[in-house]
Amino acid sequence: MLVLILALVIVWMDQLTKLWVRASFVYGGDPHAVIPGFFNLVYVRNEGAAWGMLGGQMPILIILSIVVLILLAVYRRKVLNPTLDHRIAFGLMVGGICGNLIDRIRVGWVTDFLDFHLGGHHFPSFNVADSSICIAVGLYMLSSLWHPRHPLKNNDAN
Repeated sequence: MLVLILALVIVWMDQLTKLWVRASFVYGGDPHAVIPGFFNLVYVRNEGAAWGMLGGQMPILIILSIVVLILLAVYRRKVLNPTLDHRIAFGLMVGGICGNLIDRIRVGWVTDFLDFHLGGHHFPSFNVADSSICIAVGLYMLSSLWHPRHPLKNNDAN
């Protein structure tokens, strides 16, 4: 139940923030500084995947998202422990994938709006769904360090 609730909360937050950005900001307009020189809000349309990869390939990205969701559902017991951290990671991953999938189907692009600069580096803009996916992957990878019987470890030697 935790996975479903977390996924629904992520989708809701993601879609609500994207709706707000599309209603409040001009596409391609000037950034709105939240923390000058570090964090801006912008309205960017990403027609690809991460960092614009596969730009203009929306049908492929839609199919890929659906396939990943199906694979996650089918193989979740093989790659996830029934621990709290893995259930959280799974909920974050599903919510993030669904949030961006909804954009791809509804409007034909993914709305990005979180824009960070650090030193002289400008990071690609992203959104709540992207953040959720990255946190899920990071949590899952880190958990491999503290779970002695993690599905990614060779447990035959134990």
